[in-house]
Amino acid sequence: MRLLAISGSLRAASSNTAVLLATARLAPPDVTVELYDGIGALPHFNPDLDNEAPPGAVAAFRAAVGAADGLLISTPEYARGVPGTLKNALDWLVGSLEFPDKPVALINASPRATHALASLTTTLETMSARIVAEAGVTLPLLGTMLRADDIVADAALAGSLRRAVAAFVRAIAEAPAA
Repeated sequence: MRLLAISGSLRAASSNTAVLLATARLAPPDVTVELYDGIGALPHFNPDLDNEAPPGAVAAFRAAVGAADGLLISTPEYARGVPGTLKNALDWLVGSLEFPDKPVALINASPRATHALASLTTTLETMSARIVAEAGVTLPLLGTMLRADDIVADAALAGSLRRAVAAFVRAIAEAPAA
């Protein structure tokens, strides 16, 4: 099974990216978690460019989403919402054939980041994502500056991520074929 991990943060030392990298290391052996690090390279969404030949970065992003069995998304909260870079990436998926009914698990790196999580959930539901609630997890990483190695080494954090990924994999495997 192949999962695509998308961080809503472009920061080099992002907790959201660290948690996704840790998730890749904690996933079962038959599950590959690949971090997609190209959302910052996507052009601003423009419906005039959303056609049969979208910009190359958009085509690559859509292909990566289409090839994945599910998406793991972790994002910070900025100004009580989803960062513009992540929203822009999602806007490029709205008209794509790769996204509808795609399983999505949300990983929240801060218990205080409730507005972004709610907004992201609404956006994804509007886009016809299949949000797997039992695979969602909120981790207390706010202000910790933990790296992926630190998260993997922390029994409580690693256990939460393992359980979330196991629930996600199970939900994908048990879903009826389209």
